[in-house]
Amino acid sequence: MQNQNNETMSRVEKRTAISLAGVFSTRMLGLFMILPVFSLLAQKLPDYTPTLAGIAMGIYGLTQATLQIPLGLLSDKLGRKPVIIGGLAVFAIGSVVAATADTLTWIIIGRAMQGLGAVASAVMALAADLTREEHRMKVMATIGMSIGFSFALALVLGPVINSWYGLSGIFWLTAILAVCGIFIVVLWVPTPTRSTFHRDTQVETGWFKAALSDSQLLRLDASIFILHSLLMSTFVVMPFILTNRLGLVVEGHWHIYLPILFLSMVGVVPLIIVGEKKRKLKQMLILAIVVLALSELGFWLVGHSLAGITFMLLFFFIAFNLVEATMPSLVAKMAPAAHKGTAMGAYSSSQFFGVFVGGAVGGWLSQHTGLDSVLWFNAALAGIWLVLIVTLKEPQYSSTMLLNVGKIASSQATELANTLSQIQGVLDVTVIAEDGIAYIKADKQLLDETELDKYSVNH
Repeated sequence: MQNQNNETMSRVEKRTAISLAGVFSTRMLGLFMILPVFSLLAQKLPDYTPTLAGIAMGIYGLTQATLQIPLGLLSDKLGRKPVIIGGLAVFAIGSVVAATADTLTWIIIGRAMQGLGAVASAVMALAADLTREEHRMKVMATIGMSIGFSFALALVLGPVINSWYGLSGIFWLTAILAVCGIFIVVLWVPTPTRSTFHRDTQVETGWFKAALSDSQLLRLDASIFILHSLLMSTFVVMPFILTNRLGLVVEGHWHIYLPILFLSMVGVVPLIIVGEKKRKLKQMLILAIVVLALSELGFWLVGHSLAGITFMLLFFFIAFNLVEATMPSLVAKMAPAAHKGTAMGAYSSSQFFGVFVGGAVGGWLSQHTGLDSVLWFNAALAGIWLVLIVTLKEPQYSSTMLLNVGKIASSQATELANTLSQIQGVLDVTVIAEDGIAYIKADKQLLDETELDKYSVNH
């Protein structure tokens, strides 16, 4: 069970959390480093257009969204590590293609290849193979935090690496990081004794249609799609605002991003606490959307003021971090406990589709109607998003828990589910006999943990 305080993570579980976080962070760091500089640097290429530059920024999202679920399913058959190593190798090759490219077209090909190395689902499945149910969320949280840290570090490192080695240097470093990820998988990530299907982290193809027909989950999928679309299209224009309107050299952009990202990570903590502890997640999400919309308008209104842009960026990243941190929790609360992995698969695919659309649409708008039109479009898109979330049902404030009940007969599963549902604080139970797992949604403020523990084989 996930909340057994008398148990601590084993050495293997700690090693799994740290090593897989390393795999994720090295890969994501490479993907994000071009964001703060690419729009400007792409102008030097002979086939440059803003549209192609935007596509180059976001194309990895299209290929990743397309392949991440199939590669996760492939890892069930071929094994987790071979798929992850193969994906990282493809990612490294794509980085080399981009590093040696002398046209924007070849950079687009390289970035698309980076996305083909879509290992996220396989990494999550490997994490589940190597962890007990009661500690799995801790491992997933560690991986999630590493992604956030990689994003912040990438926005600072991108301009610095460019000042030393140019755009090709960023892609070469990305390739090196991918190779480092391969070595981490081979030498440091534990090898599971067996790989099994985990409903809390993997996609069930038979339930995927249901996930896409749930109006509440679709609102959350649309939310992460719009959030990352806003992020990519904002970075299509922000380098031009900082350089052309404020006169900052591209190598110095990190001076703006470093304090902003630090303050935004500090500033978002109390908002997350209010959302979770005070049960105001929907209200915090609405607040973040309003702030994102106002920030986009602010980039336009104060685009010639360094102080104004700095404050708008701070508000933008506080809101962005708030949504990024709370959305997975909302998906878990809205999805059936036994199908959370499928709901998260659809959510993650929506995120990467948003990356592609944001880059492509941002580039096209900036080319045909000017930089400011991208900001207006983003504000309007945030307005549509606001309508979707205002009409979102109030989430049920529950935690998803996995209880290892051991192998039982199918005839016993329904009876056990009924028994567990009578325990104080348990809101929903699905017992899967072949898994030997009870998937539970519970209100932890009311839960009788002692009574629930009696049904765990680890008790």
